[in-house]
Amino acid sequence: MAKDCSFDIVSEYDKQELVNAVDQVKRELTTRFDLKNSNSAVELEQDKEITITTNDEMKLKNILDILQSKLVKRNLSIKILDPKPVENALGGNVRQVFALKKGLTQELAKKIVADIKGTKLKVQASIQGEQVRVTGKDKDDLQAVIQMLRQNADSYDVPLQFTNYR
Repeated sequence: MAKDCSFDIVSEYDKQELVNAVDQVKRELTTRFDLKNSNSAVELEQDKEITITTNDEMKLKNILDILQSKLVKRNLSIKILDPKPVENALGGNVRQVFALKKGLTQELAKKIVADIKGTKLKVQASIQGEQVRVTGKDKDDLQAVIQMLRQNADSYDVPLQFTNYR
């Protein structure tokens, strides 16, 4: 009897790499000429959000560019950043909070399952909490599903990873 193969579709990020990227941004704030003495700060709060505080929106945009480049260099997708509106802070500063996206929402999981069913491959997709499990008898079908999801990665607002491939 043939054994079923499976894998999980998840949306996660490496917390340690995120901490390292934020630390690199903090270090760069002290050395960059245009950001020196600007009372700029970047804070990572409980692996749930990143807060950027600085003098004006132009510096905020520059710090965001630095943050995004550090994330990309550490193989973290910038899709994990969920920007909130820019708000005024004390002392005439501006602040922007970026919530960190982790896990698949129910709507996104349903969309992924519908996309997998649309391929007409002999696989089953089921939602299990914040992940989607795909099972099938043929490993080639599972590989085709992974390839299809990678090609359509732009249509999902979170980065997708494929884990527990067996």
